[in-house]
Amino acid sequence: MSNDKEIFEKIYEQGAVWTESEPPKELVNLIQSGKVKPCKVLDVGCGEGFYAIYLASKGFEVTGIDISENAIKLAKGNAATQGVKIKFMPLDVANLDKINDKFDFVFEWAILHHIIPEQRQKYVENIKGILNKDGKYLSVCFNDQNPDFGQKGKKLRIIPEGAKMPAGTRLYYSSLEEMKILFETHFRTIDSKLIKMTAGGKEHIGNYFFIEKY
Repeated sequence: MSNDKEIFEKIYEQGAVWTESEPPKELVNLIQSGKVKPCKVLDVGCGEGFYAIYLASKGFEVTGIDISENAIKLAKGNAATQGVKIKFMPLDVANLDKINDKFDFVFEWAILHHIIPEQRQKYVENIKGILNKDGKYLSVCFNDQNPDFGQKGKKLRIIPEGAKMPAGTRLYYSSLEEMKILFETHFRTIDSKLIKMTAGGKEHIGNYFFIEKY
């Protein structure tokens, strides 16, 4: 995703359309049910930090990373305003293997559809590498049944001129089965399903995976 850094800097400079201050109910349910208890957690693609702030408020030791330095600055400011301590740092998700730490839970919301399919295997291997034994991983990305996806059978959507996101931004939509195949070598599936998720003020169909390191 290193080639996308300039795009994401611009997005956060202008205001990211997908930023939501309230955590998704799927994450809240995992915490409230006790399926994920307070622990060391990594928020991948943390954006302006609101989901990381929620986790920190629940007793988690949180690290948040994002490719955009503008996003990290906003996240630090938001955390300071809320009075919570979180470690935020700019980092391309392609460089997860450079993190010298281990986590019990990795959380990632609407990130994988920004990663080209050829790079996903390495990304997932890196996630496994920074998880402790029996570590949990929550991943949610766009499903290819999305009404805004376009033509049936296509996987790639390129944002056109005039859209809220910078023109040329690439989104890769995947089936639930594709994601199962991607994860199954390294993780045991606890729960997988299609969900309704919001991003950019729109409702989307998402691939939900709550999985555990072998």
